Amino acid sequence: MAEKVRKFMNDSPAARWTVLILVALMMFFAYMFVDVMSPLKSLVESSLGWNSSVFGTYAASEYILNVCGFLIIAGVILDKLGVRFSGILSAAIMVVGAAIKFVGVSDWFQTTQFAAWLNSWWTDMPASAKMASLGFMIFGCGCEMEGTNVSKILAKWFKGKEMALAMGLEMAIARLGVFAVMWISPIIAARFGGNVVAPMGFCGALLCIGLINFIIFAFMDSKFDKELVEAGLATDEKSPEDEFHVKDLGAIFKSKMFWIVALLCVLYYSAIFPFQRYAPNFLEETLGISAAAASQLFSCFPILAMVLTPFLGMFLDHKGKGASMLMAGAVIMIVCHLSFAFLLPVFPSKALALALIVTLGVSFSLVPAALWPSVPKIIDEKILGSAYCLIFWVQNIGLCLVPLLIGSLRQSTGGYLVPMIVFSSFGVLAFLFSLLLKAEDKKEGYGLELPNIKK
Repeated sequence: MAEKVRKFMNDSPAARWTVLILVALMMFFAYMFVDVMSPLKSLVESSLGWNSSVFGTYAASEYILNVCGFLIIAGVILDKLGVRFSGILSAAIMVVGAAIKFVGVSDWFQTTQFAAWLNSWWTDMPASAKMASLGFMIFGCGCEMEGTNVSKILAKWFKGKEMALAMGLEMAIARLGVFAVMWISPIIAARFGGNVVAPMGFCGALLCIGLINFIIFAFMDSKFDKELVEAGLATDEKSPEDEFHVKDLGAIFKSKMFWIVALLCVLYYSAIFPFQRYAPNFLEETLGISAAAASQLFSCFPILAMVLTPFLGMFLDHKGKGASMLMAGAVIMIVCHLSFAFLLPVFPSKALALALIVTLGVSFSLVPAALWPSVPKIIDEKILGSAYCLIFWVQNIGLCLVPLLIGSLRQSTGGYLVPMIVFSSFGVLAFLFSLLLKAEDKKEGYGLELPNIKK
């Protein structure tokens, strides 16, 4: 008689897709909080006394502690203590950071002695900006840690299944947060008399719900690990990928493919996320429209990405072509940023702007959909969490420095031409690294062009 095949929790579609929804909603709320002030740049500058340089410093603060080494520590925590502990920890860190940022921009805080003390040094940076940046730094640690944690969770629960589709859907849901906050933030601010505190508080409350989501996930994942222990596939209630030693980090740093992927990642995302901080204001000035109308127009950026990413994930699962998708995404991004720089100012049309924004969203579908599911193909499973964190660490260096650069260029030139050219140059370099990645894959046979689902 044939031996009965043992079933695990992740063999149940309902269980693994429930896990996806729980963790994806946390990232949806996180993305909302990240960009809650982006559509309010003009309001923030008028009500809190900031300028473009201050706003750039604030935008960069999200990544400072990560660049200083927190993400490396986060990777060790993730691989050593597992996805449950690190998931709840990173969600809690986000809530704490959000609370500090909320206090920093509140009217009450501006009247305190602590605010007066903060205003007494580094006078170019108001007390509200200093506190908001501190909160954003702490929030950024939790957000980036959670991003890597979610990638490892999906790699664990969807191993040998619809991994690219799951990662694509998670990214699509997360990006829906960008769309939502571009609409909701100005509406809430206007409803409360042009106050930036109200939308910040709303998004902070959603983060608390995300924390509850991860507590629920922890119970499910604990049960899954017990099944693995009973089947002899793990010991001490730890799954195989959690069996980690710090010395294993050396294997990541020695990997040529790791550095190619990490540099491709930092170049690509440096032309996307910093651009999101300034895009509403860029459209406001270039098209001569209100801040609310500009943010609503830019909210269309993730729409096509949300629609396409799951389908691209399915294509990657069944057909492959991951490296080729990375190349195509970089080319589309170059064309879009050059058009923002030279074409849109000459033909300031909402229709043209919308076409460029939506097309840029196509690039934002192709690259992440192909990039993140490719990492498990080049990195050993037991150090996968650290690999994701180290890639995010390299990425955060760019995401920290680029807003400072763009804010400085914006302040010195008084326009957006030079910043858009800078964004385009990042795309050119990303394309060159995608060529190198495809050549290395062809040489070493990592399987980046092969489908994820084994037949």
